[in-house]
Amino acid sequence: MTLRYLLDTSIISSPISKVPDAGVVRQLQESGSVCAIGAPVLHELVYGCRRLSRGKRRNALEAYLRDVVQASFPILPYDEAAAAWHGHERARLESLGRPTPYVDGQIAAIAHVNGLVLVTLNTKDFARFKELRTENWSRSAAVR
Repeated sequence: MTLRYLLDTSIISSPISKVPDAGVVRQLQESGSVCAIGAPVLHELVYGCRRLSRGKRRNALEAYLRDVVQASFPILPYDEAAAAWHGHERARLESLGRPTPYVDGQIAAIAHVNGLVLVTLNTKDFARFKELRTENWSRSAAVR
């Protein structure tokens, strides 16, 4: 199957949050086979997990990363094409006085150069990037 979506950290984290978003969970079940994550998203997830104290929560998150995330989704690299696109966009946005977080640029670049829709709970954070398609799978976003 051809990939269609790149999942942001907010989407991957939603199913294991204290109150999982039903819309995100449903869409992951329906569309998970055509989804991927970017290497910077894996970094954010591993980093966040490893910052926790050892215990039940950290163990559960490590198991989720290993058994669900890494087992279910291809991990796309931040490669030469992504770096070039990101460099152009970062310079353009800074010249407009609208800089964005570096990692958001990496994730946006991976989605753009792979022709994927970026799925995030934070579409406004990615709206500044040129020619980047985004979706919000949150149930609350669908209600608005």
